[in-house]
Amino acid sequence: MKQTLLRIREEALRALSENGADLEALRIRYLGKKGELTAVLRGMGALSAEERPVIGQIANEVRAAIEEEITRRAAELKVAAIEARLASEKLDVTVPGDEVAVGHVHPISRIQREMEDIFIGMGYDIVEGPEVEYDYYNFQALNIPPDHPARDTQDTFYITDNILLRSQTSPVQVRTMEKRRPPIRIISPGRVYRSDAVDASHSPLFHQMEGLVVDRGVTMGNLKATLEMFARKMFGEDTRVRFRPHHFPFTEPSAEVDVSCFACGGKGCRLCKGEGWIEILGAGMVHPNVLRGCDIDPDEYSGFAFGMGIERVALLKYHIDDMRLLYENDVRFLAQF
Repeated sequence: MKQTLLRIREEALRALSENGADLEALRIRYLGKKGELTAVLRGMGALSAEERPVIGQIANEVRAAIEEEITRRAAELKVAAIEARLASEKLDVTVPGDEVAVGHVHPISRIQREMEDIFIGMGYDIVEGPEVEYDYYNFQALNIPPDHPARDTQDTFYITDNILLRSQTSPVQVRTMEKRRPPIRIISPGRVYRSDAVDASHSPLFHQMEGLVVDRGVTMGNLKATLEMFARKMFGEDTRVRFRPHHFPFTEPSAEVDVSCFACGGKGCRLCKGEGWIEILGAGMVHPNVLRGCDIDPDEYSGFAFGMGIERVALLKYHIDDMRLLYENDVRFLAQF
């Protein structure tokens, strides 16, 4: 029996050393309930009282040796597996990486943020409003009479007789004057909708930014100074501003505002069509009826308002000759910005 135990230990240690990949199978083979060592121990009942302790000690030593070897091989195999995994997953940080396509800000958003930063620097707040608007805020409260051409269904997207897609961001000005008391100094950027055919300079959806200032003693001079500051910040310090008389129902007096061509400095070029000036926005003093409709006394307060197309500013700023390019999502075009 002693020789059998020693043989089992020798065979087990050799098997673990030579082929220890399946340690659980080897453990069951030698130490399990039906294993070789267990089978030998079942015969200890036939031994004499003197032999039994000696064989028992040898059996315990054999079991301990096999268990110790299994533990050692398990640790050894674990280390080897980790090293193999590290070798297979090794990353050479000196190898150049693949170029990753990174998105960037759309030119319309870029221009809008730049415009917002300019007016925020002058103390304006940004206020937004609903794109689905009531006729009252889009027209009536802005002193636009029922028979005005702007109300025609050919120019405006009506949802019902009283609800429409806003054709300008001016309704935000009215809503603000209803909620706030002067002094008021806001800009209202956002999407607007008009029933225009798509071409190089028109779209049924585009973006506007309008501004409003209401306070005591506000004059046309304040409006001119504000727009001059904006033009210089947006188009260059040498940019000049020109006012031309015009008519808007919600301002009186009203003006179309031009900036000197920043491409030729006013000498005349293709961008300004040889005129030296580029029309950029409409502006004027807030009509007393508009103030009165918002419960602001026009005898005590005055104000000015202005509005411009963000796409138009982008076209001029980046010398783009077709507004459709801004909406076609051609990566080759957008990557230039």
